[in-house]
Amino acid sequence: MFYLLSLLMGILITVMVAVNGGLTTEYGVYPATVIIHVVGLVLISSVVLAKREKFFPGRFAWFLYLGGAIGVLTSVFNNYSFGRISVSAILALGLFGQSVAGLVIDQYGLFGMQKHPFTRHKIIGLLLLIAGIASMVNAFEVVAVVVSFIAGINIVLSRTLNAKLSDVTSVRVSTFYNYFVGLILSVLVLAVLGRGEIAAVELALSPRWYIYLGGVLGVGVVLLGNIVVVRISAFYLTLLIFVGQVFSGVIIDAVLAQSLSGRNLIGGVLVASGLCINLVLDRDARRG
Repeated sequence: MFYLLSLLMGILITVMVAVNGGLTTEYGVYPATVIIHVVGLVLISSVVLAKREKFFPGRFAWFLYLGGAIGVLTSVFNNYSFGRISVSAILALGLFGQSVAGLVIDQYGLFGMQKHPFTRHKIIGLLLLIAGIASMVNAFEVVAVVVSFIAGINIVLSRTLNAKLSDVTSVRVSTFYNYFVGLILSVLVLAVLGRGEIAAVELALSPRWYIYLGGVLGVGVVLLGNIVVVRISAFYLTLLIFVGQVFSGVIIDAVLAQSLSGRNLIGGVLVASGLCINLVLDRDARRG
C-alpha cells in the first residue's frame, strides 16, 4: 500500500507543478510562491482545527521545523536553473540528488530513520537509474547543474524532517508547520528577490480558479509524505515518486500539449526497470 501511496505522490506532484505553472504565469514566481503557501496554510489549519489538535503541542528539536523552509529553497533553486538547462535535465539532476541523499540516509539511518544498507544486488538497478538520468540530461552549465542536484537533496531533507516532526506531533500538525514556516520564508524571499514582480502584480482574482489549487495539492503531497517516509526506504520512495511523476507527466503532455518527450519516456522506463529489479531482488533476499 505504501508503494502505491508513493506513486500517488508522484502523480499529485506532476499535477501540482502544472497548476502552479499557471499561477506563476499569472502573478510571477515569488508572489505565486506566497499564494501557494497561503492557500495550503488555510487548508491545513482548517483541518487541524476540525480535528481539535493543538497547533503548538510542545517544543522539539529546532531542525525538525525546517521542512517548509527547505522546500521554499528548493523552489528558488529550481527557478534559478530554469532556462539555463532543460526541464528534463532539472528533473533528472533532482532525481540524482534525491537518490544520493536517500542512499546516505538509508545506509546510516540519519535523522533516526530505519537503516536500509546498500547491498551488491542493488548495483544493477542503480546502473539502470544512472542510465535513465543520463538519457534526460541534454545540457550542461556547471552552476545550474550543481544547484539542481542540491535541490534534489533538499527535497529528501524536507520530507524526512516533516515526517520526523509528524512522529512527535501528527501528520496534520507537521504539515501545518511545513506551510507556516514556508510562508514566513517565502514572504522574506518575495521582499528580497521579488520586488519587481510585486509592482507588476494585479490584485484581481483570475477567472482560471483552478490555478489556486496548487496549495491544496501540496497539502496532499506533504500529508502522504508524512505517512510513507518512515515506512519505506528513502531511496525507493524517491524512485517511486519519480516514476509517478514521469509517466503522469508524459500522459499530461500527450493529452494537453499533444507532444511526447522521448527523453523523459526513456528515462522513466529505465528508472522503473531498475526499481522493479531491486524490489524483486530485495524480496528474494528476504525469502532466502
